[in-house]
Amino acid sequence: MTLARPLLLVSATALALAACTSPDVATDDPRTRTKQGAVAGGILGGLLGVMSSGDGGERTRAALAGTVIGAGVGAAIGYSLDQQAAELQRDFGDQRISIINNGDHLVVRMPQEILFDIDSAGVKPGLRADLQVLAGSLQKYPGSTVQVIGHTDNTGSAAHNQDLSERRAGAVTSILIGAGVAAGRLQSFGVGEDQPIATNLTPEGRALNRRVDITIRPNG
Repeated sequence: MTLARPLLLVSATALALAACTSPDVATDDPRTRTKQGAVAGGILGGLLGVMSSGDGGERTRAALAGTVIGAGVGAAIGYSLDQQAAELQRDFGDQRISIINNGDHLVVRMPQEILFDIDSAGVKPGLRADLQVLAGSLQKYPGSTVQVIGHTDNTGSAAHNQDLSERRAGAVTSILIGAGVAAGRLQSFGVGEDQPIATNLTPEGRALNRRVDITIRPNG
């Protein structure tokens, strides 16, 4: 195989994966991520089979085997994320908690207003039940790594916001560990004001930026 053909395959695969996993595509199908995972996994598996094999029939057989294996793995991951997202949406008591399914990982977004008082890292009693729900879900689906990430708006000094975001992430992580989630699965850190999702020029935007994101990434 010439150098040009693998490069063309990589380019085509990147475009296909972007189309398959885009979180902006509206759909009413609850199994969308399962299907997207199967397609993306199949594309990647087939590409790896082609690029790692010899010529002729051997390359074709490797491509087909890679496609089948990749599709199975992708579908399994997509199905697991679909199920976990649906169950969390059903079981959380506070509907202000957002669950974002990005195809290959989930983000559970908890606004500061429901988690903490202003300038505090003490989790409000009312949210502990929902953190217990999240802990139960993480134990039911153990094959993932979990990042607990604290975020703030840009009010105050950057150093203060960084420290506050770290303490808030640590507080949520401690509750999850106390509820039975293995500490080795959890990564806790803060990014302060550095990753806003809205403008900091309005009260509404600053409220969106003050949050804790729990990112759930399946292993494998």
